[in-house]
Amino acid sequence: MTRRGNAWLDLPFKAMRLGVESQRVIGLRLIKLSLGGPAAAAEAEMMVTEKAWTALDVQAEFLTNTLAGRHHRASSRALALYRSRVRANIRRLSSPL
Repeated sequence: MTRRGNAWLDLPFKAMRLGVESQRVIGLRLIKLSLGGPAAAAEAEMMVTEKAWTALDVQAEFLTNTLAGRHHRASSRALALYRSRVRANIRRLSSPL
C-alpha cells in the first residue's frame, strides 16, 4: 500500500524548491551577463523570449487542466512546467563553454 501525501502541503514545498532553483539560474545568468560580449547579448535576448513563451505555456496548461475538470491539478502542473524549464536552464548555463 502506498502512502499519498497531502497535495495542499506538497504544493508550497514544490514552490519553494522552484524558488531555490530559480535563484541558481539567476546567479548563473548574472555571471554570463557580466562577462559581456555577444554571448551576453544572446543570453539576454533568450531570457526574455523564454520567459514570454513559458508564461504562455503555463497559462495554456492551467486553462487546459481547469476546463477539463482537473482544477485540483492545475497549480501543481504549472509548477512542474516552470520547474522543467528552470532545470533546462541550469543544465545549459552550467555546461562548460
